[in-house]
Amino acid sequence: MIGSLRGAVIDREETEVLIEVGGLGHRVQTTPRTALDLQSAPGEVFVWIHHHVREDAETLFGFLERDERRVFESLISTHGVGPSLALAILSVHTPRALRVALATDDVGALCLVPGVGRKTAARLLIELKSKLELGDVDVRDLTENAADGALVKVSAHADVRDALDGLGYGAEEIAAAVRELPAAGESSELLRLALQRLAAV
Repeated sequence: MIGSLRGAVIDREETEVLIEVGGLGHRVQTTPRTALDLQSAPGEVFVWIHHHVREDAETLFGFLERDERRVFESLISTHGVGPSLALAILSVHTPRALRVALATDDVGALCLVPGVGRKTAARLLIELKSKLELGDVDVRDLTENAADGALVKVSAHADVRDALDGLGYGAEEIAAAVRELPAAGESSELLRLALQRLAAV
């Protein structure tokens, strides 16, 4: 089983990179963000690999961080989540953002993933809580320390997502805009910033 690759990126598509190692090219499935990062990296690249084996195919999934691979593997061990959906979830949410969504029961955050409705999101919240370690997410900081802006961040970002959804923006556009917002701020100000970023794309 292949666990990692170190080599040169010689070709890239939106969600696939071709990494040459010792003269042999490996097709690696990634998130769009990872594919861009790998293409722009100078010299050799290193990726953590999940080697997915089925009766009819073998597929390599690549990640820049070991934790991202760990989260991917937790996702595909969840009922109803295959590699494609797991990669789609990680295309929208970083491992940290996903853990925050789970810790705060943020169904709306999971609904940003294309193909995930509210029923599926609610089920994923329940199942993933038992699979992903939430130890590095201090839930108290997210629910009690409003003076520090943590509570504001969670609720304000949810408000922005709802507002953008109501304006007709797609899930990927919303996820990208919210991901770049400051950690704290009023909902109206964060919405203004999100709309500015969307207009500049």
